[in-house]
Amino acid sequence: MRANLIGLCLAALVASPVMGFETRATSAFVLDQTTGTVLLNKNAQVPLPPASMSKLMTLNMLFEALRDGRVTLDTQFSVSTRAKSMGGSTMFLNERDRPTVEELIRGIVVQSGNDACVVVAEGLAGTEDAFARLMNTRAKALGMNNSTFANASGWPNPNQRMSMEDLAVLANRLITEFPEYYGYFGETEFGYDGRAPDNRFNRNPLLKLGIGADGLKTGHTNEAGYGLVGSARQGTRRVIVVFSGLQSAADRAREAESLINWAFRQFVEKSVAKAGTRMAEAQVWMGAAPRVGLVVADDVTLLVPALTQGSVQAEVQFEGPIQAPVTKGDVLGKMIVQLPDMEAVEIPLVAESDVAKGGFLPRVKTAAMILLDRLGARAQTL
Repeated sequence: MRANLIGLCLAALVASPVMGFETRATSAFVLDQTTGTVLLNKNAQVPLPPASMSKLMTLNMLFEALRDGRVTLDTQFSVSTRAKSMGGSTMFLNERDRPTVEELIRGIVVQSGNDACVVVAEGLAGTEDAFARLMNTRAKALGMNNSTFANASGWPNPNQRMSMEDLAVLANRLITEFPEYYGYFGETEFGYDGRAPDNRFNRNPLLKLGIGADGLKTGHTNEAGYGLVGSARQGTRRVIVVFSGLQSAADRAREAESLINWAFRQFVEKSVAKAGTRMAEAQVWMGAAPRVGLVVADDVTLLVPALTQGSVQAEVQFEGPIQAPVTKGDVLGKMIVQLPDMEAVEIPLVAESDVAKGGFLPRVKTAAMILLDRLGARAQTL
């Protein structure tokens, strides 16, 4: 049977309605990476043309090859005529070049080199089409269900689509899984062999603002408009912002800075409960003890609006009664906290202690209690 919902008042949390950010972007997603809290979601699950922001997936594939030992930073790749012929942003590679993996990473991050992306795709998978198929398979495995890839560079193609939420998932992965390579995203300038002097500067407008920004990638095509995947760290918090559909590079720069500042200034971390705090208790069926406490396994910190008043209600959900035996640490339920204008936060609740199966007398007592409860319920309906 399903237990009744238990209302809890979390005195540590107080909230008043927070003004949502009115973004001008077609689609946007803002994530507090430290707590996993979604701060803004506007059409974020809609697959859209990602332009050069999809180069992050190419870099993910290359970082995975580095981690697996298939290549090293000093591995040299050859440049095909097809790679050389790529238009748009470029490193100006030619067939005589043998760029290293490290140079290609920097060429993709800083120069947004379409030619570099094709070199990586062909170097890892033989052809760009084969590489795109690998990207699609890997994206699904990573939970990026609103993304499809037709090429490595983000060159316009009806089958090249990513949602802003998927781009945030990818950004979070690059930050957390590949810290040894993430520093490349903060580079502001890279010139390969003195070529393309006008294309040696990183287009990310956040990097020069002194607000803790250290990545990740801009994108622009006529179809997609101007977009950005950005991240910044201030104190113990890191924020990831993703958006698309702005009308100009200047609009993109203003929107990116505004989103970062809003995310850091309008929300603060609050300590809700220490590990082991009992949030509820559940009846145990046929157990040596009649009840077991439901506690939080770890310290709980939530992100809440900075301006607050009043209390926030939370609910505890679990299926009860709990069947004995129960092992300490078993996940038995969850606590759901809903804050104004924010997605609900679910916190797992675990068993506070072991509860063994009861002997003969406890089992008879439990059966009698259940029978009396049922008889009482039946009497109330008569």
